[in-house]
Amino acid sequence: MNAVRMRRPVSSLSLGSSLKGKLVRAGFQFVTDLQDLNPEHLSAEAGVSQQEALEALQAASSGHAVAPVTALELLQKEEEFRNIVTFCSPLDEALGGGVPVGKVTEICGAPGVGKTQLCPQLGGDVQVPAVFGGLGGQVLFVDTEGGFQVQRLVDLAGAAVRHCSLLAEDEEQRVAMTTFTVETILSNVFLVRCRDYVELLAELHLLPDFLSDRPRLRLLVIDSVAFPFLHIHDDLSQRTRLLQGLGLRLIAAATDHNIAVVTTNHMTTRLRSSHVQLAPALGDLWGHAPSIRLLLRWEESRRLASIIKSPGHMDATVQYQITCQGFRDADQSEQLQSKRPRTQTDQSTSSRENTRT
Repeated sequence: MNAVRMRRPVSSLSLGSSLKGKLVRAGFQFVTDLQDLNPEHLSAEAGVSQQEALEALQAASSGHAVAPVTALELLQKEEEFRNIVTFCSPLDEALGGGVPVGKVTEICGAPGVGKTQLCPQLGGDVQVPAVFGGLGGQVLFVDTEGGFQVQRLVDLAGAAVRHCSLLAEDEEQRVAMTTFTVETILSNVFLVRCRDYVELLAELHLLPDFLSDRPRLRLLVIDSVAFPFLHIHDDLSQRTRLLQGLGLRLIAAATDHNIAVVTTNHMTTRLRSSHVQLAPALGDLWGHAPSIRLLLRWEESRRLASIIKSPGHMDATVQYQITCQGFRDADQSEQLQSKRPRTQTDQSTSSRENTRT
């Protein structure tokens, strides 16, 4: 059965008829003919643009057969995964220990709410040594907006080092601190600047080889995933196919290479039932790509983080603050109270307390 699948014809791929015709006329009859090609090679061989070559390679890779696994194997694999702490303890608790490895997490919110603060901090947090409960990993940071600030990363790395140095109690932890420094953190952050969606998709096409060569890499950050696609208005079907392929690649990277994938997304207005609402950009189809969606927002003077999508966590809202050390707990006196409905017992207790006062 696998042999039959591997001989899948190119004409069956979810591509425009014109592009499929160009590929077939150039001699690419089956999906296997597209394997091990890069966009530049395919563009030259088939006489198509690099954009069309990327689209074809994405469709071909998503059409490959997948070996089945048992539910027990999935459970054992998930139990092996660990989380990347955010250093905001209420948020880490709500997420079951932090940002999960093996899944795609999207951080969305309006400008200035803290998305770009959290991302570089995670790049330092993923490197916390294993003796402190961390992953001791590396990070690939894909910057699509040109907003990456090295000095801010230096500040956040220094805060992570100071935090762990205060926790060091035994000899093993003190030895680990000799190699957990600002310099080593910076040397384990790989940065790629992608100026449009063609460069972004080309980078992700090369991602599997990059990850295979760096087995310690545990985090991929794309800040932001929305920006390269905001100006594609003339061909919505093409945009849909590109976003679908992008989502499949990110999910495959997370699960196949045991990494956490974190993307940021903008907010946009959407009309629903005659009401204008703020919603994450890129539409409902893209909303299926991330396993977890985290919404950062302001409520008066408070910064709030809400889990608005997750199959494995309860919906929750916690308060946080941005300090010179990064993403941190809000003052305990300002923490939100539980949002559970008040019971009759709660109301009776409240009435008695009001009576006494």
